[in-house]
Parts: sequence; structure tokens; C-alpha cells
Amino acid sequence: QSQLVESGGGLVQSGGSLRLACVVSGLPLELYAIGWFRQAPGKEREKVSCLSSSGDSTTYDDSVKGRFTISRDDAKSTVYLQMNNLKPEDTAVYYCASAGNYYCSGFNYGVDYWGKGTLVTVSS
Repeated sequence: QSQLVESGGGLVQSGGSLRLACVVSGLPLELYAIGWFRQAPGKEREKVSCLSSSGDSTTYDDSVKGRFTISRDDAKSTVYLQMNNLKPEDTAVYYCASAGNYYCSGFNYGVDYWGKGTLVTVSS
């Protein structure tokens, strides 16, 4: 059974940092692109970042470029999202998801599996 479990959310002051982790089971990371999404209150879910199955291609939303970094540890089957210089507008529930595809463009066609999310709150 495929499963994605997020952790690492919490309350942080503006300018602070957090590292989110997504432990993936049942899905070989070398075969599936993994992305991080977020959903703020009253807003639609949006894709923040993605890492291709090869590990050598990443994408970032313009709103997080230069502040967030996606990476993975194959030995731990975990994908991370390092978030620096956090802003109040980064407050959201953050989800990881698999694209069912090698490439991040696979998310254009939908999501195969979602995690349950972890809440990030950035205070001003």
C-alpha cells in the first residue's frame, strides 16, 4: 500500500526556517516525481515545488524561489522541503504528493497519492 506521511510543520516567526519531511512507502522514489503543495485558508491548493524521479530536476513556484529547497534521501525514502525566510503568507497546510510519473509535468494530469498534510503557521 502506497503512503506518504508529512511531518515538520509548526509555528515559526517571520524570517524563520522549518524543514518538512515526507516519508514515502510503497512508491520507489526512483520511479515517481514527488511534489509539495500547500493550501492556505480560503484558497485553492497550489504546487510549491517538485523533484523528478531522477533527482536532477526541480521546480519551484515563483513565490518560494530562492527561499525553499526540495531534496531527498533515498536511503530514508524521504523527500524534504527546507523553508527559509518564512513569511506570514507561507502559512498553510503543506502536503506531499506523487505524480504517478517520472517527471514533474506529470502533476499536470493529476495526483496519484496525497499525504494528510502538516500545518505551517508563520507569525508576523
